[in-house]
Amino acid sequence: MTAVNSLNIPSLRLDDDNPSLITFEPFTLPATNQRILGAPHPPNTTIPLALRPSSSPEAPVTLESAISTIKHLQRTKTLTTLLSRHGTLLFRNLPIHSASDFSAFAHAFGYTPHEIIGIVVDRPLLAPNVAPANEAPHHVRIYNHNESPQVPHAPEYIFFWAKKAPEIGGETPISSSLELFRRAQVEIPEFVDLLAKKGILSKVTYKVGRQYVGGSTLREAFGKEIVDGDDEETQKRKIEKQIARYGRGEYTTFEWTVDEDGKETLILTHRLPVIRTQPGTNIPTLFTGLAAYYKNKLDAEKRTGAGRKNIAVQLFGDGTPIPEEYLEVLARITDEIRVLHKWQEGDVLVYDNIIAQHGREPWEGEQSDRVVLASLFDGEQVPGAYGFGGWAQVVQALEG
Repeated sequence: MTAVNSLNIPSLRLDDDNPSLITFEPFTLPATNQRILGAPHPPNTTIPLALRPSSSPEAPVTLESAISTIKHLQRTKTLTTLLSRHGTLLFRNLPIHSASDFSAFAHAFGYTPHEIIGIVVDRPLLAPNVAPANEAPHHVRIYNHNESPQVPHAPEYIFFWAKKAPEIGGETPISSSLELFRRAQVEIPEFVDLLAKKGILSKVTYKVGRQYVGGSTLREAFGKEIVDGDDEETQKRKIEKQIARYGRGEYTTFEWTVDEDGKETLILTHRLPVIRTQPGTNIPTLFTGLAAYYKNKLDAEKRTGAGRKNIAVQLFGDGTPIPEEYLEVLARITDEIRVLHKWQEGDVLVYDNIIAQHGREPWEGEQSDRVVLASLFDGEQVPGAYGFGGWAQVVQALEG
């Protein structure tokens, strides 16, 4: 592993005599946790870029000084620029001790809180724009993916904070979506071409009850305006109003059906781009959960109980199946380019969700041995289109 200090990555110092501000210094992680990115990233770009505050007995780091420094750095979008280059930042040794502390730190970056429309996991609110990262059982592996690839409206920035870290396992994977695209373009160019021409159909099923432990209900996904006492037709009308907020017209359709228990079930179909472009550079990125979809399917076929149920069916945009040999290559490339972040309590990981993927490894012990909270934010722009057709461009969701 090349040491960070040999890459000439500067400390984040401010030209300000304010004694309340601190310096963030880069440091090296073990090779399992950090690597040098390949093309199209600039030479000697690490993922993640690991930063920690310098401190002294005379000037200990406080949450207030960390927040003030973040706000100063963001006046020139310094951290946003670093995210667009590295994909992921790690902040270590910060005095963050609660969900409220984490919320204050994340909001200091100045981004707009993200509202998930059509959420597929259970995320109860714990502090302003802070919820559990995922409540799935600890034996479940959640493979690398961009956040919310199955719906049109996804966050640009994701913050994770480790309130509690397990001794064995529970790592969070980190990989570059830009590098994944470049590798796929070389190794399976015909698949990349098909994705550019067709996109995908993402058929997401929402049920009244939870479809797996840690999953969301239909009301949690779309029922923000539903109140107790609403009759069935009123509830459906309010849900459909939320679906309309995607602003995608003919490229988002829905169907009401009845499941085996006689309960209302919503099947939502989006035609989406898998290939999108990074704002500011127009470099193509694979914004997807296809490899995770493939891994989950394998686990289900093996009946190991270790997988996570696929509630979204993924097809090419013309409705034809996606050959598994392509998905197998995506998963292999992802294994080759990802690192596994070994959490220390108090760590904060920040992802540029357009160009970096995350996940979750299983861990030994109890469910309560790993507590990671998440905070999601929108960027100033959505990813650009790669290809042709109205389906190739996502949009910000309508207010509602």
